Amino acid sequence: MNQGLRRVQGSAIAMLCATLCIAALAVAPAHAQRLDYAESGTPPDPGLELLQEEPHDIIYFTEKAGGGWARVLPLDFPGRRPPSNPTGTLRFQVLGIEGKEMVAKWPTIEKIDLWEVKLEKEARERIAKGDFVGAYPFLSVLIRDFPNQKGLRELRSNFLWQDAISRAKKGEIAPTLAMLEELRSYAPEFQRSSVVRALSGTADRLMQILVDAGKLDLAQQMLARLETDYQNDRLDAVKKWNQKFYEMAVGKRDEAETARDAEDYRLARKLAREALYLQPDLPGGMTLVRQIHDLYPMVNVGVLQTATVLEPTRIDNWAARRAGRLMYRTLFEIQGAGPEGGEYDFIFGDTEMSPDRMHFDLLIEPNNIKPPLDKIRGFFLADVMAKRAQPSHPDYYAPWAAAVQSIELVGPQQVGFNLRRPHVLPISLLQIPVDGSWFGDKPDSPTGDYRPDETAKNDDVVRYVLRGEPKTPTQPRELVEMRMTSGADGVAKLLQGEVDVLDQLFPADAIRLSKSKNIKVVKYPLPTVHMLVPCSDHPYMSERTFRRALLYGINREDILNGELLEGLRSEGCRVLSGPFPAGIEINDPLGYAYDQKINPRPYEPPLAKLLLAMNANQMEAFAARKKEKRPEMTPIRLAFPADNLSRVACEAISSQWELLGLTVELVELPIGRTFPNPDEDIADIVYVSAAVWEPVIDARRVLGPEGMAKSEDQLVGLGLRRLEEAKNWREIRDRLLDLHAIAHHELPVLPLWQMVDSYAYRRELVGMGTDIVSLYQNASNWRLGQ
Repeated sequence: MNQGLRRVQGSAIAMLCATLCIAALAVAPAHAQRLDYAESGTPPDPGLELLQEEPHDIIYFTEKAGGGWARVLPLDFPGRRPPSNPTGTLRFQVLGIEGKEMVAKWPTIEKIDLWEVKLEKEARERIAKGDFVGAYPFLSVLIRDFPNQKGLRELRSNFLWQDAISRAKKGEIAPTLAMLEELRSYAPEFQRSSVVRALSGTADRLMQILVDAGKLDLAQQMLARLETDYQNDRLDAVKKWNQKFYEMAVGKRDEAETARDAEDYRLARKLAREALYLQPDLPGGMTLVRQIHDLYPMVNVGVLQTATVLEPTRIDNWAARRAGRLMYRTLFEIQGAGPEGGEYDFIFGDTEMSPDRMHFDLLIEPNNIKPPLDKIRGFFLADVMAKRAQPSHPDYYAPWAAAVQSIELVGPQQVGFNLRRPHVLPISLLQIPVDGSWFGDKPDSPTGDYRPDETAKNDDVVRYVLRGEPKTPTQPRELVEMRMTSGADGVAKLLQGEVDVLDQLFPADAIRLSKSKNIKVVKYPLPTVHMLVPCSDHPYMSERTFRRALLYGINREDILNGELLEGLRSEGCRVLSGPFPAGIEINDPLGYAYDQKINPRPYEPPLAKLLLAMNANQMEAFAARKKEKRPEMTPIRLAFPADNLSRVACEAISSQWELLGLTVELVELPIGRTFPNPDEDIADIVYVSAAVWEPVIDARRVLGPEGMAKSEDQLVGLGLRRLEEAKNWREIRDRLLDLHAIAHHELPVLPLWQMVDSYAYRRELVGMGTDIVSLYQNASNWRLGQ
């Protein structure tokens, strides 16, 4: 009999023999996969499954007492250390027998394996075998639950050291360095000289790998960190690579001087900038950069899309709108937003509006205009305006024709316009690109300060060179657009000085960059509206019920806040219920077309599936009435521009539509394209980022039959006509709210969200201006500071 084992119940102690106790206990767990006690032997080794067990100690009984063992709840020893000369009895609870306390006399106990000691033993054995993956979880539990365990510091240090050696042998250089750095930080006293020597050698190898791969920015960042973190250790690798970078910088400086002397200013600028980046305090480096800037001012602009078309008034193509402003002036150029719509500049002079808003004049001021714009005269402007009102002419523009009643030439420098009804903003209808044909040059020839350099043009780099003589000595001779592979790539190149400006930032990147002392981040004053626009004759896409299902099947809040904003808050970025901007702040006049009372449709996959089923039944019934077969549900082809933000958004949308049972094919449009050509059948719906900055005229450009949506919906058409008949801002506001409601119901486009875009530039670039609508709005004033 095992006389040492007793059960305590209440205050009475019942003496039981061990065999009876174990036999009684064995009945309950006979079906269990693990024994918690036994009359003889030792418990089996659970291996990694030990971590899945409840924490416990193991008591082993002496042979004299009958032998056996039991897993028990962790014993309550002071400091978790068993007494050195115990007397009396030990109280404990066996696992699996809740609420029943046992007692054993200390002389009957041979030994006790504590839980933490067993974890430590398992960790040591695995480290000795080189099984660091297996040792790590045991070590983690020890660090978490028993931070004061004797020997833990030595064990953890040995784990890091041995793991670093193992990884180094496998050629895993970066993880090796991480292990060594953690070891050096955790236990600086552990084999100090060996660890420092290994750390230096590993850093040296990793630096060489980064330099060979051309990742100089990462290499420099790592070198600067190592120099700061280990300044007392004086790593040989830091000294070696500081010297190497200095030598590389000197070499690039010398090459830059040679290129400068050969008047290859593009190469000279590149090499001089690289030299300074490698060694910011390089002797003569900054002087050389300034000298090259003086000889040939040039600005590098990082873009997500290079432009393949140049249209300054294009609302759905960011790159075309940006670069088009360099090439062409526009008769009326939007400068920003005011309390009553956009604020516009007449590039040939000034305007006057009658109090009743039934008449306005264009006043040409040639003495205040720089060539060649000073050549324009009133008769030519009158002729251009008349052609836009003639249905038979290629330049016909229906909203203008509906607005103007007559045109009169008041004098050689004044043109008057009589309107059919009061119009709140007639000049917004005259955003007409001005090309060289206006001055006797070839059609489509530039009128802006710059033109593309066709000899150096490709998809990734487009150079815009100055036309004619510079207006100031510091005016950039070239603006070089460099296509970035991603937003992160653009940020890296801006920080290292390879580009001077980023024209469009990922919202999360804008927030992060704003903390840099060398970079200035500025928000564009007007937001962009992101939407999905149907663009094919897909039989289901033309059904309103189907489009509603698609919208209910997109978790727009999650995509915007999680994927695009990366969990960071950006004022003005929000999900929309219609195709117009909502403004950035509360009561923002920019949101004059947006009805705040209409909430965006929520993400409801069950409802989306129900609508898809309803639409299928409707299509089936319609086909049956026509005695035809129901159209086949072909894959939905979702197109998007070749930029990172659009790609991320569409990948998320595609995944959510596939959860509804739809088959989706992603189609990336060619570089510079944002909408499929009308004669192409490559997509059914396209992701569009639109500059809907003046809803009073842009509503038709988005929703009209000739607009992006090409909507033939009668309610949409009625809403557009009523809008264009409005006589004052109150009517404009009311009818735009009506149109918002119609668009929300009919869904000619699927509204997604509004984005407040930003640009960033290095602080040595001055002359950017404030509240610019287009990046190149003040490009002629740019200069790189000294």
